[in-house]
Formats: sequence, structure tokens, C-alpha cells
Amino acid sequence: VLVNGEAGATLSVLDPMVLRGDGCFEAARVYGGACFRIDDHLDRLARSAVALEIELPSLDTIAGWCRALAEELGTGVIRVLASAGPSGGQGERGTVVVFSEPLPEILEAYRLLPVVAPWHPAGEQWALAGVKTLSYAPNMAASRQARASSFDDALLLSKTGTMLEMPTSTIVWVIDGVLETPALDLGILASITRKAVLELCERQDIRVSEGRFATERLASADEVMMLSSIKEVRPVLAVGKRLFEPGPMTAMVGDAYSRLVAEELNC
Repeated sequence: VLVNGEAGATLSVLDPMVLRGDGCFEAARVYGGACFRIDDHLDRLARSAVALEIELPSLDTIAGWCRALAEELGTGVIRVLASAGPSGGQGERGTVVVFSEPLPEILEAYRLLPVVAPWHPAGEQWALAGVKTLSYAPNMAASRQARASSFDDALLLSKTGTMLEMPTSTIVWVIDGVLETPALDLGILASITRKAVLELCERQDIRVSEGRFATERLASADEVMMLSSIKEVRPVLAVGKRLFEPGPMTAMVGDAYSRLVAEELNC
């Protein structure tokens, strides 16, 4: 664990990331001692920090901390947490914590429970729309609700039934060969994996439609998948009572994503 680059440093309980969950974070997957697209992750961290009025060290400095821990880790996850510091940024350097952890359990496929997310902006404009804040308690509560109902995770919906995202992943589905996914203007997270997959679709001439879709849209879906930095590309077997089979598009996207990681990291 590094706190502002120092191994063994302590984190004050008065730090806003501890006291109020006031801060931002990133989680990058590590393959063969290297973080996949760490620059994209840190660019997003910087955007979140601006929205939260957090002054960060240079991104090159944070990237150096991440790379050092990734080399030691080998395979797993690097997390970066940032806050304005115990004085709330008043003449004081902010706090940046970087630490490593092993990969969590990742299922081969997921079953999702639709859960209304009244805390989500769902297209309404506000200061933190699309910001990756530390305040994830509502998202985690949705995941617990899903598991309590014998599902693996939640699919967050607006109050009017528009599909948004999963608590820590992006939802994608396929209809007649077209990959569809909720649009970023709904205030969903600009996922690094989502961005990579859309790049791959463009390379392979796979049509993509981003927009606002009700859950009824899934009645026409041939297959459904989820995307995240940690879980990569995984098939979705159920959304509520709707059942799906893993399909060829999910397999193709998953294989292409694995090749992209290997290509970019030379692993």
C-alpha cells in the first residue's frame, strides 16, 4: 500500500474518503505485471478529481506508483483512491492511496436482477454525473439485494424503467447482429472496457447503437453480455425472468478483448 507514494504511511480517519466517502477511485486489472490501459484509468481519475475539487499529483507520478505495485503483484487488481485530504483541500495536498489485491471471484456467466436506482442521475444533469466517486453504498446495496434474490448481481434501472448499468459493470446486448448499450448521456460511467470493446467493434465493422432503452428491449435480444475491467467480457444468462444463452457475439468480443490485452501488454 502506498499513501502519497510512501510505503507504510498511515491514512487519517479524518480523511474525507474515510469519514464521508468523499473522493474518487479507479481499479485497473493487472496482467503479467502490467496494468491494462492505466493511462485511460488515470485520465478518468483526473476528470473525477476536477469534479470533486481534488488536487492530484501529476498523472505520471501516480502511474509510476501503479506500475511499481503491478510489477510486484503479477496478476490481480491495482486500486487508486483519491480525496482532497483531511483539510478538504484548504492549503493541503490531497490524499492518494494506491494498493494491490488479488483477483476477486469471477463467474463464468451472470444472472441479473433489475433494480430501480433512485440515486442514479439517469440523464439528469448534476455536478457528479458520470463521476467515479467512492460513494458506492447504493450500488453495493443493489448487488446485495440481487444476491438475496438468488441472482449474481443487479441491473440498475431509472424510475421509468430505462436500463442504465450494473453496479460495477456495463450492460450490452445483441439484436440482429447490432450491439446495443445505454448511452453515456444517461450519466453512466464511461467504462474503460466499454471504450475498448466499442473500438474493437469499429475495427470489425460491428454496428453499435447507443441510446435509451427500456428493459422490454431485451425481449428481442439474441444474447446479453457484461463488461468490466475486472470481469472483462462475460455472458449474461438471465435478466429477471428473461433467459439467454451465451452467443457467438459474446464469444467473439471476449476473444477479441483478450487479444487486445495481450497485444497492448505484450503478454
